Amino acid sequence: MQEHDWQYDLEEYIRQGEADRTEKSVAWQTAIGLQDVDGLKTSEYLLETAKEHIEGKIDIATVQKRIHSYYESRNERLVSEQSTMEADIVAAHIAELLAERTFQFSPAELQSIHRRLFTGVYKSAGQFRTYNITKKEWVLSGDTVYYAAYESIRETLDYDFSQEKAFSYEGLDASQAMKHIAKFISGIWQIHPFCEGNTRTTAVFMIKYLQTFGFQISNQVFAENSWYFRNALVRANYNNLKNNVHATTAFLEQFVENLLMGATHELKNRYLHIDYRETVQSITQSAISQVSKCQNYTLEELAILKEIIQNPSITQKDLASSTGMSERTIKRKTVELQEKGVLRRKNGKRNGKWEVLVEV
Repeated sequence: MQEHDWQYDLEEYIRQGEADRTEKSVAWQTAIGLQDVDGLKTSEYLLETAKEHIEGKIDIATVQKRIHSYYESRNERLVSEQSTMEADIVAAHIAELLAERTFQFSPAELQSIHRRLFTGVYKSAGQFRTYNITKKEWVLSGDTVYYAAYESIRETLDYDFSQEKAFSYEGLDASQAMKHIAKFISGIWQIHPFCEGNTRTTAVFMIKYLQTFGFQISNQVFAENSWYFRNALVRANYNNLKNNVHATTAFLEQFVENLLMGATHELKNRYLHIDYRETVQSITQSAISQVSKCQNYTLEELAILKEIIQNPSITQKDLASSTGMSERTIKRKTVELQEKGVLRRKNGKRNGKWEVLVEV
């Protein structure tokens, strides 16, 4: 099991500022941190192997081979080691998936992610469950969310994806868009299409989906708050009218705002417990000021501004590459942002720099 602060070890590569090492490090931060949603911890061996991958000494395929070989060679594995083996294998698969610049918005993609994450861990990897489930939740004082009936999984997924695909984000400010995304993601999770591993699958799908909007995802938010993420999904899908508890995406929205907008909501699991004394409304109201500054920007505009803040000398071509937008869209959006008085160009096209004129 992990003995020391793996986040500190990986953060050191990010502080060094080398682009390739930084990209790999943030992927590993999320890959390792997400194991916490199921109470799992990775091994010191995985961390040392991940470091070799970050440093370019081995590729991700070699990482995965080493992890499998490591556990195959341990003939007398303790029961406690089974969970560590799962965490190591799945973390290596997540790191590989997050490094890929591929994505298809479909139920088949969700199913593929589950298959790739849990091959070698679950016999049912990539297969929809064939029975109904309940799960006792700490955040619900032992009660369970009502999940979709197994007979309706495929039809329900098809419906939710078709509704989201038809939805237009055009004209929505970032805050409105993130509320909608939170509702969609929580709905997918509530279907709980797989026997195990639904939260980790949902998280990876969510990260890759959000990247299609042009965002460089702050994976550290997942790394540090993965259990909060799961509890927020639970609260988004639980009603107990007798005890005046209502389903709310407010907690998940705060997580997404931290993830995308750099908000600093305090993501404490005790806030999500149904017996916590402070109301959802008061928690939400106390944080409104953090996101109001972004309510005049679309998701595309916000993604562009965040890239410029990180690198004021960035070219439009590089902006297109980093956000996944076309150069034509980047040119149009930067002109619109300049017309709004949000952005300006200093010292000309060739040697100039961007300047963001508002707080984002």
